[in-house]
Amino acid sequence: MVAGWGEAHHGLAAQDVLALLEADRERGLGEDEAARRLEAFGRNALPDAPGPGVVMRILLQFHHPLVYVLLGAAAVTLLLGEVVDSTVIMGVVLVNAAVGFVQERKAEAALRGLQSMVRTRARVVRSGAAVIVDSEEVVPGDLVLLEAGDLAPADLRIVRCAELAMDESALTGESVPAQKEDLTLPVETIVADRRNMIFAGTLVTTGTGTGVAVATGEHTELGEIHRLVGTGETLATPLTRKLARFSRDLTAVILALAAATFGAGWLHGQDLGDTFTAAVALAVGAIPEGLPAAITIVMAIGVTRMARRGAVIRRLPAAETLGSTTVICSDKTGTLTENQMTVHAIWVPGIGELAVSGTGYAADRGTIEVAGGLEQQLGRDGALRWSILVGAACNDAGLQEEEGRWSAVGDPTEAALLVVAAKAGLHQRHVKERYPRVATIAFDSRRQYMATLHVAAERDARHVVLAKGAAERIVSLCAAQLEPDGTLAALDADAVEAAVASLTQRGLRVLATAVLTDVAPSRFSEEALEGSLVFTGLHGMWDPPRAAAVDAVRACRTAGIDVKMITGDHAETAWAVARRVGLVDDARDGDTVLTGPELARLAPEERADAVARATVLARVSPEQKLRLVESLQARGHVVAMTGDGVNDAPALRHADIGIAMGRIGTEVAKDAADVVLTDDNFATIEAAVEEGRGIFDNLTKFITWTLPTNLAEGLVILIAILLGTALPIQPTQILWINMTTAVALGLMLAFEPKERGIMTRPPRDPRRALLTPTLMARIVLVSAILVGGSWWLFEWEVANGASLAEARTVAANLFVAVEAFYLLNCRSLEGSVWRIGLLSNPWVVVGIAVQACAQALFTYLPIMNRVFGTVPIGGEAWVRILAVAALASLVVGAEKWIRARARRAAPPVP
Repeated sequence: MVAGWGEAHHGLAAQDVLALLEADRERGLGEDEAARRLEAFGRNALPDAPGPGVVMRILLQFHHPLVYVLLGAAAVTLLLGEVVDSTVIMGVVLVNAAVGFVQERKAEAALRGLQSMVRTRARVVRSGAAVIVDSEEVVPGDLVLLEAGDLAPADLRIVRCAELAMDESALTGESVPAQKEDLTLPVETIVADRRNMIFAGTLVTTGTGTGVAVATGEHTELGEIHRLVGTGETLATPLTRKLARFSRDLTAVILALAAATFGAGWLHGQDLGDTFTAAVALAVGAIPEGLPAAITIVMAIGVTRMARRGAVIRRLPAAETLGSTTVICSDKTGTLTENQMTVHAIWVPGIGELAVSGTGYAADRGTIEVAGGLEQQLGRDGALRWSILVGAACNDAGLQEEEGRWSAVGDPTEAALLVVAAKAGLHQRHVKERYPRVATIAFDSRRQYMATLHVAAERDARHVVLAKGAAERIVSLCAAQLEPDGTLAALDADAVEAAVASLTQRGLRVLATAVLTDVAPSRFSEEALEGSLVFTGLHGMWDPPRAAAVDAVRACRTAGIDVKMITGDHAETAWAVARRVGLVDDARDGDTVLTGPELARLAPEERADAVARATVLARVSPEQKLRLVESLQARGHVVAMTGDGVNDAPALRHADIGIAMGRIGTEVAKDAADVVLTDDNFATIEAAVEEGRGIFDNLTKFITWTLPTNLAEGLVILIAILLGTALPIQPTQILWINMTTAVALGLMLAFEPKERGIMTRPPRDPRRALLTPTLMARIVLVSAILVGGSWWLFEWEVANGASLAEARTVAANLFVAVEAFYLLNCRSLEGSVWRIGLLSNPWVVVGIAVQACAQALFTYLPIMNRVFGTVPIGGEAWVRILAVAALASLVVGAEKWIRARARRAAPPVP
């Protein structure tokens, strides 16, 4: 056996392919054999896409306008004989390149790691049982089960299928789904015409199928394409792109100011070397060297925090956008609810409604309550027995136990039917043995039912048809009903309709069952089933609301975020769940619930208003989901949309934030989404929005903290040139300040915890500038304090007999001290640091301590004195430095207090 062997699988009969791969048609592979093949053939994964090599990645670190300025400054200072200055500038460039290279590798590795949390899953048959495994664990010879919405995990030779169609557009370019069947084709048949093959990465659009894996990983057809065309994802976000544009514009401004500074010095008759040094100092001071790297680190930390809370960011822009979400359009099943469908009631003709106790997928938790005893009723071969039997046999799901916990393999609704059947003693394994299936009419949204043909061993091997589906559709297929004693009677459609209404009004989802006994196999077709089935009963089931969803909905509304439930379920069922999770109150009105048909009847101008008013949108088609997103976006909303199905993909892609379900979501939905929820929980969406707001807060805090220093450094140099005096700080000292404070101080804001009340604010307007007028005014205020304080201390030291080197050392240390004190102010942009707790972010304290040690070395270590032109200073100088820094912090604190008082005094906005 060879993985990906040849191209002859389509030219062989399915049985021959199974024999070639030493696989069993019914039992698949054993676990031990699968493990051996995984070791032999490797994981079912494509190799990483080729990207730039290490050397090219390093060189790309220098491909930045601001770096060009620094490289030019280093070259010219070297030509002027300023070897130390040139070496320091070049050292900073190299350090920044190294940090950028390492951080880029870490960020990409982190993103790959997060994406690996959202693994593709496949349903395979191992040792005769259907199990779910990671797609990477599929091996040649595995028997793979597929249904609508699945992505094929490997190249498969079809063993059996029912109305199977595959979207192969990604592979062949054909937009029309390819119909599949089990047949033998000529060996020379091209890929696009191989109707008996399913290719890795293609999508099941309709029907069901079983195929044996013949090629995995890079040996698949998709792997062949992957080798020819390598793709890679660029690690970029809207914010980083804005910063790139900002860097280009800033470079032009800096060069213009540096040229003007040099021109002013030349016109004043100053030494050209000194003038150029001053121009270099201005350029170096105005460049925020650490800003791009810091932004990426803040984002990476925030994304990791989201992942810990169950929200995996597949595309980094989502982390920025989440914080400004104004509307969340949520699915009902599995998101607001537990996604553990449980049958709570069974209704059968002649008996009425029977209560079913217990929840979840464990069959030993609950019973079916029947007057006279369950066993007696099941022994009568009447409606109850057949209704339960239909649910167990006309079923593609399974139940799987892992570490004492039962879970569904396949559709949760079908799993609920298996559980209630097990409570009645009709276990799936025994049912399959007594009623082996021979043919299937698969469920789809157009047909609204599923039907299966079985051989009934207990009925002299005669054939029976079992059907289940939407109550309205099953009733339309029936002409009679089965009574409790097994006799036939005319269908009482009114009684069935009343029972359906009673169940749905209590928020239960209703499935109907029907049978047709002693049928000829030739009559098993859609046309033949019309009007010939016998109605057996109804199963009312519900998915209990998640306890955390109630609090999460309340938190979102407090945060000014509108939450809408969008579902394909009945309006009554949807409203009942919405009421339980707190989306609506008991007083239902026409504006609260809107159905898909009602939406379709509205004129376009009425539709937008109706969608905005509605909280529950029921019976909504996938196409209408897309229109809903567009309608909300047209009103200026930032929309987060959840989805799990194939048809949800357009809405997920079109939404500002597409959120897919990690457990129940199809692979197509996950691929279209920006965020994947590992627990399918609505509370995780609320947590992700909260983390997104925290990310934006920390980004804003860092930028508000770093810009005053760059502005003040440039202004100090410009003023010195215009006044014709000595520079208060040297270019190398500026580089030291910018490089060390960005790492030791600024990055500590990335670890800042979310402030209290972050989810009580209204959503941020996405059109609003990054920095508000208030923050811009604060940046100017702190810059003015830095400029005034550094000039005052510089002149004080010189006037009191200090050398120029001492005065510059004092000025340089002042910049760092003010940054350290101002860092405490920036931990909250509106409140006092004492309100949030001085030690609530211990990393800030660590950063200040590290920076203090670095400044001691900068000031007192001889080698640092030679490199940076510093000299030791006395204790009195430090007192003056700390006094100015403390004054700066007090001024900023007073400014925040005055603004807070003004906000409290202002009348509320209507």
